[in-house]
Parts: sequence; structure tokens; C-alpha cells
Amino acid sequence: MANNKKDKSMESILWSACDNLRGAVEPAEYKHVILSLIFLKYANDRFDMQREKLESEGKPEFMLDSVSFYEQDNVFFIPENARWNYLMSQSKKEGLAIKIDTALHEIELKNPSLSGALPDNYYSRLELENNDLASLLDKMNEIDLKKSEDKDVFGRVYEYFLSHFAIKEGKGKGEFYTPQSVVAFLCELIEPYDGSVYDGACGSGGMFVQSMKFIQEHQGDTKKISVFGQEKTATTLKLAKMNLAIRGISANMGNKATSTFQNDQHPDLKADYILMNPPFNQKEWRKENELTNDARWKGYSIPPVGNANYAWILNFVSKLSSNGVGCLLLANGALSSTGTEYEIRKQLIENDLVEAIIILPMKMFYTVDLSVTVWIFNKNKKSRIVSKNGRNIEYRDRTNEILFMDLRKKGHPFEKKYIEFTSEDRKEIIKTYHDWQSIEKDKNYHDIKEYCASIKKEDLIDYSLVPSKYIEFKNDMVDSDFNEDMKEIQVELKDLLLEQQESYENLKKIMEELGYGI
Repeated sequence: MANNKKDKSMESILWSACDNLRGAVEPAEYKHVILSLIFLKYANDRFDMQREKLESEGKPEFMLDSVSFYEQDNVFFIPENARWNYLMSQSKKEGLAIKIDTALHEIELKNPSLSGALPDNYYSRLELENNDLASLLDKMNEIDLKKSEDKDVFGRVYEYFLSHFAIKEGKGKGEFYTPQSVVAFLCELIEPYDGSVYDGACGSGGMFVQSMKFIQEHQGDTKKISVFGQEKTATTLKLAKMNLAIRGISANMGNKATSTFQNDQHPDLKADYILMNPPFNQKEWRKENELTNDARWKGYSIPPVGNANYAWILNFVSKLSSNGVGCLLLANGALSSTGTEYEIRKQLIENDLVEAIIILPMKMFYTVDLSVTVWIFNKNKKSRIVSKNGRNIEYRDRTNEILFMDLRKKGHPFEKKYIEFTSEDRKEIIKTYHDWQSIEKDKNYHDIKEYCASIKKEDLIDYSLVPSKYIEFKNDMVDSDFNEDMKEIQVELKDLLLEQQESYENLKKIMEELGYGI
């Protein structure tokens, strides 16, 4: 993170800014209030730097106000009444909220790449006191983004806010920003060098950002990638559009913020790569008589109403091109669930779509302690040669084989209470996966106790995809999934108790209003 003029960390400045919001807006709004102002400050700092550069090159005055001289370097043009110095000069005057809303609107009009990305009359609707909003601007003014060339600052700020507020907001399991080290890991697994990339639960767009970073870090061509996404929440979709626009990433995000299930924005898409981290164990995602004939379930049982995990799987699979590959993050319970989910999983395995199952360490995510699974789906597991970023890769025939990996002992401490994969961790794990895929598998890959195992379809145990059933553990008396299961049961029990408490409080309030006490 960039440091401010007084060498205070950006985190401490933002936390202090949030203190000013307490009691004025709901905690769930904090990140939206702050992030739009961070964007405004970031865009202005970049504009100022570009203007200073043009001045140093001796450009005439009329060029300094020409949008094209900013667009060419992926810098947003800032109209006069949206410039930071102007807003600061107005901060102690009445109507500041309207001025900020006007500034964001004017910036969007001047920069087509921001169409639909910036909040619309958001600050006016918040009805914040003028002094509170002015105080926020003062805090933002302490941050000097000119000192940093880090174009990912917006995503990092977003991650910071989710890590601190998501639990308090009461979000469902899985509805959180995917940590950068996890997304980097997913990209390195499937190597999205060219073609189309899809994320049907794109959140703030982190999967797309990391895909582009992956290409840049490997000297690839980002122009060979096309991006397709969908997000249900309108405010989050705007954040995603801001996040992508800042990096110059053009994307088809559909016509509006809406449910991927009820209103698929890309019904005919066949993507070469898919990266998704949808909400875990989403309940009542459809009504009993709804989506019963959806084309995405063709050839499979209809996913149950009570849990959307397998609906996300079938949406995922339906979007893959004939040679498509992708990673889907899901709660571990999906590996061995029964009933309709069992029937769908059985058919997925029979259709030879599952390439690998990878258990991640606990504490990799900011809002759940549970371990999470990476499912890798591949539409073409046959022997073939693929050109990737100027090199030819020869894949062996993996038909009816699945690689199982357990990474719960991998990773390193991150900010004391979290775990992340370092670049060295990722390098080791990715090598194992790619060696297993390779034509030289027998020379470079072998099963390792408590780490990995390659299993034929006929050796699967009743279509279960739980890795501990196939990876050899040193202590055979220990069921490695017991603690995981108990942890998940404890979390679900806690959620149930909280729901019961909330119901009781609501009932108590109603009875008191009717003149009865409980």
C-alpha cells in the first residue's frame, strides 16, 4: 500500500475514515462509501500526473484539456468541477454530497470506459451530514497515490474492507473477495493466455484482474483475452466496472446486475477459461417450480432448491467450450453430498468432466475458517498438443483419470491469522499438477503421501470426490476429514442459533408492540 504524506499506512487512514461513519451509515455501506472516494482520489492523482507529464513535454494548453491525450495512457480525463482541488475547496460548504455525485457523473460522461461503473446520486441518498462527508475528504486527502505505481491499489483496498467488515455484515459463506494469492494460484493452474474468460459470480472483478496480471507477468498479450462476467448486486457490479476500468480492461458484464440463475446474461457463451468463486451453500436460490427446464441442466438431474452448489457446477460446465477448462471454488461438503447432488456428481464423473480436486488450507479466506475445494473441470482430457504463449505443450491422455491434491499442510502465515500461498508454494503445487498432465508424467509425477494421488474412474469409491479416500495418509486411523466436518457443523449450528435468536427478538418486538410481554 502507498504511504501518505505523514507516513501513516493507507489502512490506518481508511480505518480512521470508517470511524467517522459509525452511526451515520450501516457498516455494510462502509466499503462503498470509501471506495468511490478512493476511486475519485486515485483518478485525480493519475490525471494530475499525466497533466504534469504533458506540461513537461511542452504541450500547448488546448492539448492539456484534450481527452485523447489521457486515454492513450489509460488515464481518465477529469472535468474541472470533478477535480480534487475543487472538491476540497468546496468541502466546508453546503451541498458537498451533490458536488461529489456531480463529479462522478461528469467523469463517467467524459470517459466511455466508465459507463455504468460509477455510483449514481449515491452520496445524496446517504443523507450524510456535510461535516461527516467533509471529514472523509480530509482523510482521503492524506493519501498520496502519486507516490505509488501500484495500479492494483483499488483491488487491494477492496480486499482490505471485506476482510474487516464482511463478517459483521452477515454475508453468506463464500460471498467475499477472493484473496489475491488464491486467484493467482487458479490462474497458474489453467493458464488463461488467450481466448474468452468467464466468471458468473464476478464480485469486484478480481478473477479478471489476476488473469490479466498472469498474462503480463508471462510476457503474453492481454489483447488476446476477452472478458465476460455477471454479478447480482448492483453496487458490487459498479465496483467491478471501476476495478476493471482503472486497469484498462474492457469486459462484457451483461446489461444489468442480476441473478446468474434467473437471468443469465450470457446464455450462448462458450468460454475457453472459467474462474469462479460463487456463494457457498446458497439456500432457496430458486422456487420449487422455477427453472425446471433450464438448458443448463440438460442431461443431469435438476439441482435441489435447498443448495445452489450443484447449480453453480452445472452453470459452469454449460459455459465451457469444447476445449474449455476452469476452476470452481466450493465448500467441501459438495464432494460427497447425497441425493440429487450425488446423481449429478455421478453423471459429471461419467461424462469425464472432472480433472482435479484440490483441497485448500483453512484460513485462506477472510470470512470463513473452513477449508475450500478447487474443482478443475476440463472438456478435453485427451492427448493433444496445445500452443500456449509461444510454447507447445504436449498433454497425455487423462481420460477417466482424476488428480486429487490435499494442500492443507501447505502455505505460510499471512497477517498473523491467515494463510496464503507464496510464489514458491504455488510453483511447487503447479508443477505437480502440470507434471501429472504431461506426456512425461511417468518420469516427473508420482503419488505422494498426504499430498497427491492419481485415481482411475473405476477406482473411485461410490463417486465420492473426497481426497482423503484416495490420498494415502501416514496414520490410517485418522480420518483427515473429521475435523473439517466438525468445524462445518459448528459453524452451521452457530448460524442456526443466531437465526433463532433473531426470530425470538423479532417476535418479542411484535408482542411488545401489541401490549404483551415475553
